[in-house]
Amino acid sequence: MAKPRTLESGQWELWDSWMQAQRLLARELDRDLQRDHGISKAEFSVLVTLHRAAEGRMRVGELAESLAWEKSRVAHQLTRMESRELVDRTEGRSGRRIGIGLTAKGRNVVENAILGHADNIRRYFFETLTPEQAAAIHVWSRQIVDRFEARSGEGSDGNAAKSADH
Repeated sequence: MAKPRTLESGQWELWDSWMQAQRLLARELDRDLQRDHGISKAEFSVLVTLHRAAEGRMRVGELAESLAWEKSRVAHQLTRMESRELVDRTEGRSGRRIGIGLTAKGRNVVENAILGHADNIRRYFFETLTPEQAAAIHVWSRQIVDRFEARSGEGSDGNAAKSADH
């Protein structure tokens, strides 16, 4: 095994700047979702995933897998969202809740939130980049994703890699 070694000063500075930029960007995007649409990042992730699903419905297990969340986290999130009338659950023949879908209110909220969120992403992220910077970040990001997907045995079409973590 290779001996661990530290980063050079400039590498630490780059890493720290990158991590700070990510935190600040995520914080602002999350604040805007809450302020403008009354939903959290987690709620947005669930709503977008359901919005993309056929007929706006999924099995709860599929939703958990798609979001790369534990089933217990999904269950708690869905309970909160159901009480806000953003989603509704369907029961199987045994009476057990197995499916989840968007309500009309949930569909309206997510469709508005997608547009607002896209506008904020454009404003905070894309408007600050040159086309060359955007291309370089895209190539680099794809390399990172491919590297970790190869390690986990997940293909580039894996749901966890394409979660609605926008």
